[in-house]
Amino acid sequence: MEKHCPECGDKIIGRADKKFCSDACRNAHNNALNKDTKNIVRTTNNRLRKNHRILEALNAKEKTKVTKATLLKHGFLFDYITGIYTTKTGSVYHYVYDQGYLALDNDFYLLVKKEF
Repeated sequence: MEKHCPECGDKIIGRADKKFCSDACRNAHNNALNKDTKNIVRTTNNRLRKNHRILEALNAKEKTKVTKATLLKHGFLFDYITGIYTTKTGSVYHYVYDQGYLALDNDFYLLVKKEF
């Protein structure tokens, strides 16, 4: 029985359990199947990387105080974080990987770096 590639329709030559005629067709088929979910993941990861770069650039000394306006001017989006840590005293640190921030009074933020 002759099998045809589900991506391009060409005849499949090779192993009996082979599903695609080439790696390119297999990749194209799987990319098309996962396009929607991959798009949201890609967009979110890009945003997290950008937030991380912003915090890292502004926090050269491992502890820095900046204004909310400074963070926003650099394009920081507060909705994209990877974790939250609450201290015993109730202070809430938000993290983007190893770079974090703590909201202070008067729209100031303390930028910190978590040591592993």
